[in-house]
Amino acid sequence: MGRVSDARERLLEAMMELIWTGSYGRTSVDHICEHAGVKKGSFYHFFESKSALALAAIDHGWAEHRLHLEAVFSPETPPLGRILRCFREFREEQEELLAKHGRVLGCPVHSLGAEVATTDPELRDRLQEILAEFLTYYETAIRDGQAEGSVVPGDPGMLARMVFAFSEGLLLHARMKNDLAPLDDFESGALHLLAAKVPVS
Repeated sequence: MGRVSDARERLLEAMMELIWTGSYGRTSVDHICEHAGVKKGSFYHFFESKSALALAAIDHGWAEHRLHLEAVFSPETPPLGRILRCFREFREEQEELLAKHGRVLGCPVHSLGAEVATTDPELRDRLQEILAEFLTYYETAIRDGQAEGSVVPGDPGMLARMVFAFSEGLLLHARMKNDLAPLDDFESGALHLLAAKVPVS
């Protein structure tokens, strides 16, 4: 029996890396195939267009990331601790990417979303759906924190959006400056926004 081809997976991984490290608009099918080590015919065997590959790559990446989020936001962890752990892991990831690529890369979903907002409605809408799903992790942690008295009362959805916008703003500034320093405010800023009333380990 011949070896099962991993061409599709390599195309997905190449697309995600090229989106994150460069520009979606300037990335061609030829560039993707070269990066993945896959022939162009194989590309069109799996995907009808670059946009179709990008959609599949985003879904693939989100499915993997969601499994990790289930562990980070485990109910066994104190509510505020879940959010702070998420921020710490954001920081660690950006440090690793900086060491690998020589640049701070920020959030791939927001970077891509801003680029395709007016040019690819289908991709834009899927990115918005993923961000909405991600927000539910913050909102659940905030609801749990309110129930135990560690988070200020208020609309948990609004508080989740505030914390999310704050964190994404820091990631954007870090990408623009190519400097991790803005991420130093991750934890203290989140605690300030949520008005934490108890220490968090």
